[in-house]
Amino acid sequence: MNFNNIKIAAIAVLISLTAYNCSNDDDAMETSGPDFSGSYTQEDQMARPAINTVFVSTGNKDAFNATVPSNQGAAFQSAFQSKLLALNAGYTTNALGMDAATFTGALATDVLTVTLDGKTTFFDGTNVLTGRALADDVIDTELLLIFGGPMGADNGGVTSDNVDTNDKPFSTSFPYLAAPHQ
Repeated sequence: MNFNNIKIAAIAVLISLTAYNCSNDDDAMETSGPDFSGSYTQEDQMARPAINTVFVSTGNKDAFNATVPSNQGAAFQSAFQSKLLALNAGYTTNALGMDAATFTGALATDVLTVTLDGKTTFFDGTNVLTGRALADDVIDTELLLIFGGPMGADNGGVTSDNVDTNDKPFSTSFPYLAAPHQ
C-alpha cells in the first residue's frame, strides 16, 4: 500500500467516525430540568474550610453536618469553645476583638456570609467574612484568629501555614479556577 492510499484510508476512517458520532437525536433531550422530587439529606457542611475539620469531634461529624445552620450555634458553640481553649489555653480575644464565646458562636454557625455591596473577602485586615475570593488565604486567616491574640501577633509560629498562593494562577474568566495539572 502506498502513502497516498494510507492517507485516503485514514481520512475515510475519520469521516466515518465523525458521521457515526453525529446524530439527530435532539428530540430525545429532556428539557424539563432536574428532578427534585424525593427525600434529600445534607451530608456535609464546609462553608468555612477547616472549621468543621478542627472543631467538630469525630463522634459529632454526622450530627453537625445534618444540623441546620441556624441551630448549629446553640448545639455546638460550647464544644467549639472547649476545643478552642484546648488548642490555645491563653486565648483572650482575637484580632476581631471577639472573646472565646463570641468567636466560637460565629464559628459554630457554618455559613459563608456574603456582602452584596462591598468587597468580597474572607479577611483582608479591614473587611471580615464578607464572602470568599478564590485567592483568599482562608487557613492563614483562621490560624490568625485562633492563635494570633488581640493584635494578631501572638504565637507567630502557628498563625500561618506558610502557603501564600495557589500553586497555579487562577483564570480571569468563568469559572475562574486554575487549570488542572496535566
